[in-house]
Order: sequence, then structure tokens, then C-alpha cells
Amino acid sequence: QVHLVESGGGLVQAGGSLRLSCAASGIIFILNTMAWYRQAPGKQRELVARISRVGSTNYADSVKGRFTISRDNAKNTVYLQMDSLKPEDTAVYYCNVFPLGVRASWGQGTQVTVSS
Repeated sequence: QVHLVESGGGLVQAGGSLRLSCAASGIIFILNTMAWYRQAPGKQRELVARISRVGSTNYADSVKGRFTISRDNAKNTVYLQMDSLKPEDTAVYYCNVFPLGVRASWGQGTQVTVSS
């Protein structure tokens, strides 16, 4: 069973930075594309960034140039460096595989709040 534990969120002023971490178990991490998703209040969960098993990255237009996804296969961990944060980045952030399975399970997520 997949087990995902996100951490690193918090309250930050606009323009600030945060680094999120996600420790994964129950999957063959090195074989999976990993991704960060986020869900803002009243909105659907959306894909923020993904990184392939060989390190190729892809970003949503809204975060391109500000966020950087990376992974450490030895630690089964994926990271999201978030710079130049904006109030509209406020959301609960989750990691998971990409693409999602039909019965995807989720961790508890980590809250990111950006004040203006």
C-alpha cells in the first residue's frame, strides 16, 4: 500500500519561499514519475509539477519559473522548492505518482498559506 507523508508547509509572506518534502513508501519509487498537486479551498485538486524517473520536469504555467521539483531516489523523497510565493499559491499540497491510478490514495498533505 502506498504511503505518502508530506511536510514543510507553513505561513509565509508574499515573495517568500518554502521547501516541501514528501517521503514515499509502498511503491517502487525509482520507477515512478512523481508529482506535486495542490487543492485550494473550493477548487479542484490540480497538478503543479512532475518529475520523471530520469529527472525530466514539467510545470503548470502558474508556477513555471518560481517552483522547482526534484527527487532523491536513494531516500524515496520528492521535493518542491517554492520561491516568489503569491497569495494564489495558498492551498494544501500533496505528492503522488503521475499519472494517478484509478484508486489513488493520498497522504494528509501540507498546508501552504501565503499572506499578502
